[in-house]
Amino acid sequence: MKLFKRLMQFGMAAGLIGLTAAHAFAADGQMSAISAGDTAWVIISAALVMLMTPALGYFYGGMVRRKNVLAMIMQNFILVALISVTWVIFGYSMCFGPDKGGLIGGLDWAFLKNVGFLPNTDYAGTIPHQLFMMYQLMFAIITPALITGAFADRMKFSSFLVFMVLWATLVYNPVCHWVWGVGGWLRNKGVLDFAGGTVVHVNAGIAALAAILVIGKRKGYGTTPMPPHNMTLTVLGTAFLWFGWFGFNAGSALGANALAVNAFMTTNTAAATATLSWVAVEWIHRGKPTTLGAASGAVAGLVAITPAAGFVDVTGALAIGGLVSLLCYGAIMLKSRLGYDDALDVIGVHCVGGIFGALATGVFATKAVNEAGNNGLLYGNPGQLGVQALSVLITLVYSFAVSFILLKIVDKVMGLRVDAEEEYKGLDITQHGEEGYILD
Repeated sequence: MKLFKRLMQFGMAAGLIGLTAAHAFAADGQMSAISAGDTAWVIISAALVMLMTPALGYFYGGMVRRKNVLAMIMQNFILVALISVTWVIFGYSMCFGPDKGGLIGGLDWAFLKNVGFLPNTDYAGTIPHQLFMMYQLMFAIITPALITGAFADRMKFSSFLVFMVLWATLVYNPVCHWVWGVGGWLRNKGVLDFAGGTVVHVNAGIAALAAILVIGKRKGYGTTPMPPHNMTLTVLGTAFLWFGWFGFNAGSALGANALAVNAFMTTNTAAATATLSWVAVEWIHRGKPTTLGAASGAVAGLVAITPAAGFVDVTGALAIGGLVSLLCYGAIMLKSRLGYDDALDVIGVHCVGGIFGALATGVFATKAVNEAGNNGLLYGNPGQLGVQALSVLITLVYSFAVSFILLKIVDKVMGLRVDAEEEYKGLDITQHGEEGYILD
């Protein structure tokens, strides 16, 4: 009996050894070992990026009028739940699943089929495939959330939910696959987008323009003062965005390594430089530096460094941060002349900042930072700037056109906008039956 027990123990041990050995191989048969350090860092980074979406709700929420603060926070908060569900059902597969003609991923990985705990060496060879999926989910959540600042104070919540599912499916997922998915046609052309300048900011920023053109201006826009109701919320949101952005950019190295350190450093440097640059230009132009200006500068710097964080050095980060605030500030000044009602300056900061960041990557990128990247214009490769410009142009045209069509369809079927009386009362009461502040 003792001999039998020892043989059984030996057999179980041998089986475990064999199972462990099998798990050292990825699906393509290449040797791949999961790194505990890389896995821990990407888990933390995913959590940091998740924090950015409610932080965005606070950032935007402080800038709207008091009667709409909860509605703005709710729009951002609910996207965490909404996109999380669509992502595991079909979104991740559309973005990163086996390529279908360079345009979209198939549904081979729908409901996370074949997305398990072994690494997928096409994307990240030292972390579980399922962790890569979760990390990318956080980008898919925050991208449509960025659009909410443009149509603040006036969209029906039911229409908002339908539009966001359609937009994530038909705009975000294809663009994401083009740039980041294996086989994606822009990826194959060599576009550099480390953490989402084109996929996230240009994509959402130009969709914001389509949204405000379809939905129209707020009642009283241009005649009734609409100042931010609570700048402390906005600054709090900015601080948490800056904090979370380290996961956004440094986490995109997908490992605890030198590239992550570089992205961490360039992210902070660009954000700090852009904050100072915005404050300086506002001080000169308006006579006083504002807290809103400092917050806007920080976000503009974070937006612009996003595509470049893992491809540029400190010099590039300083230049990108210093220049982007001048461009975004100028774009916001033009808003009143052009007459569109971008309530919270999504176009001026995210679209303009994202375009600049994508193009600047083609100027300042250097293989000395990232051998897997490419050199930019200043390092002897002007062609990279052309590739970056192509990716920006394609994203602008595609995202605007499809977003405009989707908005028109939702407006025709459901109506996008609350009625005049509901807009006057505010979305907190009319859409959610709540108030952000009880001032008794």
